[in-house]
Order: sequence, then structure tokens, then C-alpha cells
Amino acid sequence: MEIMSREEALRVKLEALEAEHKRLNDEVDALSARGLGSALEHQRLKKRRLALKDEIRMLRNRVTPNIIA
Repeated sequence: MEIMSREEALRVKLEALEAEHKRLNDEVDALSARGLGSALEHQRLKKRRLALKDEIRMLRNRVTPNIIA
């Protein structure tokens, strides 16, 4: 049984979050284009998408080394 390193686990989580962000983005765009869904639903989806974006940014900072050029 192979155990993932911490960095590999973060990268896997990052990929999953990016996929969910893309799915939410597509869902918001589709609802907007069709004019379906309530304003509350749009707001809820956009809020979740923004939270994912923040989490993705935080994980990228943890995975990407700080190199001062």
C-alpha cells in the first residue's frame, strides 16, 4: 500500500476543488443564460464558488514554493 506525501495529497485536493469550481462556474453560467433559478440560488452558487476560489488560492500558496527572484 502506497502512502501519499502531504504535497501529493494537497495537489489531489487542489484538483478536486478546481473541478468543483469549474462545475459551479458552468452551472451559474447556464442558469444565467437560460434565465432559470431564483436570485437566492444564484447568490448561493456564487458565494460557494467564491469560497472555493479562496480555498484554491490558499492551497496553491501551500503547494507552490516561495521563491524570491
